[in-house]
Amino acid sequence: MTLAPRAADELLAALGAKTTFAPGDGPLMVACSGGPDSTALAVLAVQTGRSVTLHHVDHGLRAGAADDAVHVRALGNRLGCDVVVHEVVVQATSNLEEEARLARFGAMPKDVATGHTMDDQAETVLLNLLRGAGTTGLGAMVPGPRHPILSIRRFETHELCRQLDLPTTRDESNDDLRFTRNQVRSELIPLLAAISDRDPIPLLDRTARLARADGELLDLLSAEAIPDPTDVAAIRAAPLPLASRALRSWLVAERSTDRSAHPPSEAEIERILRVVRGEVVATEIQGGGRVARTKGRLRLEQG
Repeated sequence: MTLAPRAADELLAALGAKTTFAPGDGPLMVACSGGPDSTALAVLAVQTGRSVTLHHVDHGLRAGAADDAVHVRALGNRLGCDVVVHEVVVQATSNLEEEARLARFGAMPKDVATGHTMDDQAETVLLNLLRGAGTTGLGAMVPGPRHPILSIRRFETHELCRQLDLPTTRDESNDDLRFTRNQVRSELIPLLAAISDRDPIPLLDRTARLARADGELLDLLSAEAIPDPTDVAAIRAAPLPLASRALRSWLVAERSTDRSAHPPSEAEIERILRVVRGEVVATEIQGGGRVARTKGRLRLEQG
């Protein structure tokens, strides 16, 4: 099946060169809401010549959610992809956006590729900055198989769908300014563009790239200084930034199977450092667990 008219071949080639799908010739799993970004991701995955499965999540939060699933099945049929629809129940809490995210990624395969673009990356940098993040948070999403179109702009995914005459769905919740990300997208980024008189998206993407590089160096130095992050003596002897990073990396690794877990906060790390210094014997951490000290070693007790 020919996916593209001649007019779209050049754009397909240009965007395909920017992707970072997993290497090899194995099957690709793609998260697909039916919107322009995930539709473009699906097309670019198919262009690799590998078998592709589209994973669509029905959160049941919108009246037209069932129609979106029908739309994605039709898209899969047109592109020659298998389609899996996951129906999830989202808990009605004050943080509905986060609950939907957890339900979505809890249902899909762990290594599913998502359609986050450079614009999403820029929004994530700003959101993390507003939360007081350090280099890890400012590094935002890591380009690679999980986020294969982070070097592609949102306007490019829309243009690809237009040139291929591919219909897309529209999620009205993206216009809901109760969600902070939507405020960043529709209000903060245009304001930054007006103030700076330039497009801030590539600049914020560069900030993320530089922060990731700094973070990778700090991770390396931390691992060299503290090979065993449960060794209290090694943590106490190391410079504070390296000690903090070692503890953060240890907790992230220990909780790697919990997809709902967030990286530890600065306050959590400071509480654990109090355990290291012997000021307290243990401290509670998020998720109901705690970190305790016994005979010069830290241990994580899961809640």
